[in-house]
Amino acid sequence: MPLKILVVDDDLGTRLSVSDYLELSGYSVITANDGQEALLMVDEYHPDLIVTDIVMPQMNGYELVRRVRQQPMFRLLPVILLTARTKTQERILGYQSGCDLYLPKPFELEELAAAIRNLLERSQIIQSEYRFSHKESLEISSSTKTVDTHNSLSTQIQKPQLHSSLTHREQEVLELLTHGLSNAEMGHQLHLSPRTVEKYVSSLLRKTSTSNRAELVRFAIKHGLVE
Repeated sequence: MPLKILVVDDDLGTRLSVSDYLELSGYSVITANDGQEALLMVDEYHPDLIVTDIVMPQMNGYELVRRVRQQPMFRLLPVILLTARTKTQERILGYQSGCDLYLPKPFELEELAAAIRNLLERSQIIQSEYRFSHKESLEISSSTKTVDTHNSLSTQIQKPQLHSSLTHREQEVLELLTHGLSNAEMGHQLHLSPRTVEKYVSSLLRKTSTSNRAELVRFAIKHGLVE
């Protein structure tokens, strides 16, 4: 699909010569008589670039560019101002309004076409990089959410699995262990020998993949294995 260019000029001769030349160059061209009509066409047709005169009825080129730039989706839309006004202050005003190029009249159509190609190529690169960056951000965000969901589900699944894998006696030993009791103290409360208690502690370390009692206690608390 050819790129779309909006040509805005109240002078019919200029409007026709520019639009005809651009159509022969392979672009799709839409035209407007003044800034007010052009603003409506920008919203309706979403052109890829605007070529506009400055001195026009209803709304001049400066105001048109300012109004277009106020819309977030058109902040990067390339704009070329065409005008017979060549004073430095007027060119500065054009750039301050948000135009990308100020081309004084009279101009060569070939020069205008070269400027349009340059601006469109730059615009396409910027948009392509933005889309790639946006897509990459979405993929990273989606990947992070997937990992978080997976980890959350894993934790939810792991907790009941661990609970079910612990015997009633192991659960009792784990509960007392979190209170800092020694093997002898736990054995006294559970009517077990310290050696037997140690066997239960070793079994708990193995089932939770922890290497010492401090890690075992932190693991138990973190995964809700104890009250």
